[in-house]
Amino acid sequence: MMQKRYDIRRNDQVKVIAGRDKGKEGRVLRVFPGDGRVLVEHVMMTKKNVRPNPQKNIKGGIAEQESPISVSNVKLICPSCGPVRIAHERHGEKSVRVCKRCKSTLEAK
Repeated sequence: MMQKRYDIRRNDQVKVIAGRDKGKEGRVLRVFPGDGRVLVEHVMMTKKNVRPNPQKNIKGGIAEQESPISVSNVKLICPSCGPVRIAHERHGEKSVRVCKRCKSTLEAK
């Protein structure tokens, strides 16, 4: 099975547009292209029971962690105009992500 390519990459700022965390913003920690999901900082928090492990100095209890959220439920944030759809343009040999609204490039500096 071929993996789909997504316009959202690691360390992008995104806004959640659907689901229980609608309206929240965060940084993408990880992308799972095979599942069509992304892990966003402080979004879709779930509780996990953690066993104590003295060797790794881990205290037991209930820890909170992020769960993956569907790529279709997040939108990339343009620094100048907020959550937007994106286009692709060629700049020489490189393909660059471009904001559909203000036409500025969204590549990390």
